Amino acid sequence: MRKPHVAPDLSTPEGRKRANNELMWGDHHFLRLKFQNLHQISDEMWRSNQPSPKQIVEHAAERGIKTILNLRGVSTKGYYFLEKEACEANGVTLVDFQVFSRDTPKVETVLGAKALFEEIAYPAVMHCKSGADRAGLMSVLYMHFRQGLPIKEAIEQLSKKYLHLREGKTGLLDHFFEEYIAYAEQHDISFEDWLTSVYDRVAMKEEFLASGKGKLRLSELLRRE
Repeated sequence: MRKPHVAPDLSTPEGRKRANNELMWGDHHFLRLKFQNLHQISDEMWRSNQPSPKQIVEHAAERGIKTILNLRGVSTKGYYFLEKEACEANGVTLVDFQVFSRDTPKVETVLGAKALFEEIAYPAVMHCKSGADRAGLMSVLYMHFRQGLPIKEAIEQLSKKYLHLREGKTGLLDHFFEEYIAYAEQHDISFEDWLTSVYDRVAMKEEFLASGKGKLRLSELLRRE
């Protein structure tokens, strides 16, 4: 039986070294050293890949960031504790809000995101690991719920510009929004009403997977979660 992963103790040299190794190598931060998938999508919101402690300092000092939305959720890995420490040291509120890139979104998750965007302090940054898929999903929801953009326009946040690939299971995110767009073209219904009265999360996922569109495993090959 595999032993549970124990969080590193940053108060010790050994624990800090381990946390930095987990960030750099275990979380593939070495691939992000020369490229930060960072984009400003409104006057108050940015989206990015996993920030390092140094980048969190830059967010606070250069952009006045007050909130960081961690879309990966709480973790026992070093990258999470280094992010948490850096946020606390720089007066940035860290909000953990887990979403998934290879699944159809739950209704409560979408509605929770809507509420979250009205509660947090801005300016803000939201991130996942690569800044492509989960950040893309939440960016669509942000642009729709907070900025009032129609889903048909907000879906541009899921594009290759941000390194999102619809080939493979991450295409479930595109499929989710496209199903609403297609339905709305035939019915006078808002996204939120469709979500709560028409949307069948399980059936939509099964339909997508049965079509064979999710067989290409690009996300895994690119070391995304």
